[in-house]
Amino acid sequence: MFTDDAGKGGIAAGGPGNSENSMRRTGGDLVQLITPAGERISHPEFDPWLQDVSDEQLCALYEDMVVIRRIDAEATALQRQGELALWPPLLGQEASQIGSARALREDDFVFPSYRDNGVAYCRGVKPEDLVRAWRGNASAGWDPFTVNVATQQIIIGAQSLHATGYAMGIQNDGADCVAVAYFGDGATSEGDFHEALNFAAVFHLPVVFFVQNNQYAISVPLAHQSVAPSLAHKAVGYGMAGERVDGNDIVALLAVLGRAVKLAREGSGPLLVEAHTYRMQAHTNADDATRYRQDSEVAEWVAKDPLSRMQTYLTDRGLLDDDRAARIAEKAEAVATQLREGLSEEVPVEPQDLFKYVFSTPTPLLLEQSAMLADELARDAASTATASAAAASTSREAGK
Repeated sequence: MFTDDAGKGGIAAGGPGNSENSMRRTGGDLVQLITPAGERISHPEFDPWLQDVSDEQLCALYEDMVVIRRIDAEATALQRQGELALWPPLLGQEASQIGSARALREDDFVFPSYRDNGVAYCRGVKPEDLVRAWRGNASAGWDPFTVNVATQQIIIGAQSLHATGYAMGIQNDGADCVAVAYFGDGATSEGDFHEALNFAAVFHLPVVFFVQNNQYAISVPLAHQSVAPSLAHKAVGYGMAGERVDGNDIVALLAVLGRAVKLAREGSGPLLVEAHTYRMQAHTNADDATRYRQDSEVAEWVAKDPLSRMQTYLTDRGLLDDDRAARIAEKAEAVATQLREGLSEEVPVEPQDLFKYVFSTPTPLLLEQSAMLADELARDAASTATASAAAASTSREAGK
């Protein structure tokens, strides 16, 4: 099985990975199935996890990456034109986001960071909803419960705790879905990350922690954040499994995350997966990456570009010709147009929503504040109605 545009389905079960040894991997080895040159290499442990993935589905993965890269470019342009206040580019991280998201089932719940727009797109979030919060005309871009993905977290690492709490709810309900937390390497330096891993491990929760190691926490390189052999190696200290995967290899990501969520789903407890990737652009449009990294470093990673890698692989296999590439490009342009045109749509605002999503059962203080707002809105409406009536009366008198 495979995920569709709404994030349904998942990779079929099968293949090794349920042994005690696989459950306590150190995460030292980098899992790679397609090289930067676009060559498929065999991996006895993870090849079985791709046995039900068809050629058409591989092409669909490439299409997803093309579309989200076009969305990212459009949002970057909109920010430069003054249409968005800020934008966190994801250029270079398309495979990490698409490959991992397509390995999930519809009922799994995702807790993303502010950069994970590719994940949200795969879960069914509309292109225009990806940018509403950055435009400042909505407090959040979408309803989390319609797509099973929380709105993007700005506080670094906080979503790791949110995912852990949700996973405890899954466990208490006896369900077999999984919570997935997305965050960057900088979040692993936050206390929230360590608290989440410890709590998840102690209570054996069905949660996958997915760190996209793009080498920089804004301007701080990974070497100044951690001396561990890899970020996945940190899992060992909490007694959980850790896996390190080539974050620019979408096929490897599909396999690694497919196994990770299946293990968590079946009661193996939490897992930590590190995707070794790179942020090709600045942290946000307000950042100047040239102040802390060299062009030569960026060039090294451009040669490992996830789209070029998959394009070469598909072309060499005769799966991607000029006609299909043109259709994919046409779809990407249509999605970018939808995003731009959607910005002009009026976003309905309900003031009482301020209190709607704070607690499942409102506290007395929230109820009091909600009532105060309702009274104020009622007075404003009455005042407006009185002013309109007076203006109409004055207009009638002037017309006599």
